[in-house]
Amino acid sequence: MQNRLRLGQFVTQRVGAQFQENWTDGYAFQELSRRQEEITSEREEIDRQKKMLVKKRPSNSETGGRKRASSQSSGSGSSSSSTNSVPINSTPSVSTPPIVLPNPNINNNQVTGATTGTVLHNGTVAPSSALDTATFLKPEAVPGLSWQEYYEADEILKLRQSALKKEDADLQLEMEKLERERNLHIRELKRIHNEDQSRFNNHPVLNDRYLLLMLLGKGGFSEVHKAFDLKEQRYVACKVHQLNKDWKEDKKANYIKHALREYNIHKSLDHPRVVKLYDVFEIDANSFCTVLEYCDGHDLDFYLKQHKTIAEREARSIVMQVVSALKYLNEIKPPVIHYDLKPGNILLTEGNVCGEIKITDFGLSKVMDEENYNPDHGMDLTSQGAGTYWYLPPECFVVGKNPPKISSKVDVWSVGVIFYQCLYGKKPFGHNQSQATILEENTILKATEVQFANKPTVSNEAKSFIRCCLAYRKEDRIDVFTLSRHEYLQPPLPKHGRQSANNQQQQQQQQQQQQQQQQQISAANFASG
Repeated sequence: MQNRLRLGQFVTQRVGAQFQENWTDGYAFQELSRRQEEITSEREEIDRQKKMLVKKRPSNSETGGRKRASSQSSGSGSSSSSTNSVPINSTPSVSTPPIVLPNPNINNNQVTGATTGTVLHNGTVAPSSALDTATFLKPEAVPGLSWQEYYEADEILKLRQSALKKEDADLQLEMEKLERERNLHIRELKRIHNEDQSRFNNHPVLNDRYLLLMLLGKGGFSEVHKAFDLKEQRYVACKVHQLNKDWKEDKKANYIKHALREYNIHKSLDHPRVVKLYDVFEIDANSFCTVLEYCDGHDLDFYLKQHKTIAEREARSIVMQVVSALKYLNEIKPPVIHYDLKPGNILLTEGNVCGEIKITDFGLSKVMDEENYNPDHGMDLTSQGAGTYWYLPPECFVVGKNPPKISSKVDVWSVGVIFYQCLYGKKPFGHNQSQATILEENTILKATEVQFANKPTVSNEAKSFIRCCLAYRKEDRIDVFTLSRHEYLQPPLPKHGRQSANNQQQQQQQQQQQQQQQQQISAANFASG
């Protein structure tokens, strides 16, 4: 309840004749918004004061005049004192308000003429400006600032502006932290809601062995529960597949066939970077369950939504582990193409990017058996249109009379996209596009070259690795085994090790050159004979 008030909650509101659940932010977000408004208001006030201060800025001529005046006053102190001194026997003058009296000796033209001036009390004619000075009080002029005063005021405004900038940056960090907490909070609220609606919310024991503890997530036709294996005494993940009762029998049979195919591929896999599949059993006529290895943590997709980017060192560690899993999938007989490699199918076992990862979800995987796979051309893509488009290579979108040919290089392309997304916080192709838009605009078919942003800073070695993965033509793209041997993923060698490695590389190059020369000589002899 405390998080609901602090972070927010879903509120049911009536819209016309229907009710909708809308999200309302809590008091923590409202307080941050209020502080941001105060910062904006204070920043505007500082800008206003800076504009007024510019108007009071002393000119260089004033500064020079003051310096000359001060030097003259210091140099001629005696003369100025004698000039301004008053004689002892002189009578001090008393200022009286000016009184204008008529003087018969002055004609009317002198009195009334606008250009001649004005008659004073002693009978003399004074200019109009002198009269204004003598009779009317003018407001005092705004005093100018000295350079020292201007500098002090300007420095104060700059310090206030700098403090506001720092406070604004702190607020942004606090807002990002609150948004991460809110995402977790919303995810938990949805999980609780889905758990309340689940048919297994009473924590039953499935197959007399698996005690369901809590709902982890819900998909279109399946639910994943955390469970406890009473026989093996370990935590597992039970994925319950729920068939729609209204489906026709052929659709149900096709769904079951697809699930059994995934099970047959997955059950034989045994690698530390691949989620293990333990068991499968039927619950009733419309549902069955697969039992998987339990990983206590989120997937990479959720982590990226929370943190946007990952430092290169941590991202490289994730890629190394993914490539290790792909190498294993290509070493087994028959080899397997995952085909749906994406951040959502990469589990972070410890919930962060500093630990181990495991890949999961082999629902779209392809078996490269001898019947369907040709080492020179690949295998037919029979499920074109399936998969997550942002992570599939261009050859998967080619449309023609015959289905496109694919190989394990599909997964290599996916590795490049995932690595790019970890480093830059966005997908390299079609980032803000929907899957429908990607198909309509042929986004991936036009992805001939990857572009790198200036920030964040990424090493040239990492960029070279990504380019190798995202080569447009599959013939130019490296395969999984070559990818696993890429120098970017290799451990650093000591000095003597580097020397020996360089020697081996030179020997291999010499051997290749000798073989090529022998082949050319034999070909020439064959042609001449």
